[in-house]
Amino acid sequence: MSENHKGKSIAYKWVALFNVTLASLMGSINGSIILISLPAIFKGIKMNNGSGAFQYLLWLLMGFGLVTATLLLTIGRLADMYGRVKLFRLGFLIFAIGSTLLYLTPGTGNAGALELVLFRLIQAVGSAFTIANGSAIITDAFPVSERGKALGINMVAFMSGQFIGLLLGGVLATYNWRYVFLVNIPFAVLGTVWSYWKMKDISFRASRTSLDIVGNLLFVGGLTSLLIGVTYA
Repeated sequence: MSENHKGKSIAYKWVALFNVTLASLMGSINGSIILISLPAIFKGIKMNNGSGAFQYLLWLLMGFGLVTATLLLTIGRLADMYGRVKLFRLGFLIFAIGSTLLYLTPGTGNAGALELVLFRLIQAVGSAFTIANGSAIITDAFPVSERGKALGINMVAFMSGQFIGLLLGGVLATYNWRYVFLVNIPFAVLGTVWSYWKMKDISFRASRTSLDIVGNLLFVGGLTSLLIGVTYA
């Protein structure tokens, strides 16, 4: 390997780690930021308390994790076929769109609550694309001797984001409920631009294989039914 090529490889691993860590931090912050800010959000969209409000609250909290969990297997398989970085970039873009829609939520009352749920599900799809491919991208970019350190940094960012999200949610909700969703947009836009500009696919593609559509649908349906049943019970 030439010295010039080696320098590019060393530079790229940090680019990959930065983007994956940004995605992990962004996703974990988003997962916890509304826990403490839901009262302010419902007040902002003029949603009255009641059984209807509880259903929307439940889906705002549960929907993000549900969609992410059910899509991971399918997205992982698609990444093997079409490239991890390609789907990772797409995840950042979808997450940016979902965050922007949440910030701009036009409706109030039940309509506004339903819009929040739908837009948050869009966010969850984007998060699933980044989570499913993040660790694999780090593994591809780093040599064996440094993978543990890189994966550890990524995990620290993910765990830290859960606490940061709670703090940000409590602070931002006191000013304006829309700020809870606005905070994600700069990170999502930065990640989208940076990943399309600097990241490249260096993983092996299993292009001759196919996606087990029936198996994936059964997995998604079964896991969704299980999680919904446990939650409502």
